[in-house]
Amino acid sequence: MATKNAKTSSDGFSADERSAMKARAAELRAEGKKGAKKADGLQALLDSIAKMGPEDRALAERVHVTVIETAPELSPKTWYGMPAYANADDKVVLFFQDAGKFDYRYATLGFQDKANLDDGDLWPVVYALQKWTPAVEKKVVQLVKTAVS
Repeated sequence: MATKNAKTSSDGFSADERSAMKARAAELRAEGKKGAKKADGLQALLDSIAKMGPEDRALAERVHVTVIETAPELSPKTWYGMPAYANADDKVVLFFQDAGKFDYRYATLGFQDKANLDDGDLWPVVYALQKWTPAVEKKVVQLVKTAVS
């Protein structure tokens, strides 16, 4: 896997990013029971991403970095084996489903009912995700910000 700058790469986590996430997980475990739960959630999420095929893994890693930078109040965890992010009440706000999970032609970024995306009587809650581009990143940032607002 390439170790390009995380802001511009679609190749996934750099070695520095992986190291930082492992260090953060260790810090959380050291904080005690609540911190250990968060660390375990982060580790489970990273493990689920690691099991994905290369293209899905690269997308999931970019989603992960974008979500934790945009909404640090969300806690990483897994939900039905998928990377997910929960609010303070431990309710899933959003999740990533890799294309390989059900042999779909695209990965999806989905939002649960705790996401504040309401827009009248009808609004999208699941988005197809095929490639990570600056435009996709901008849209994901916008969706995450709205979801946690």
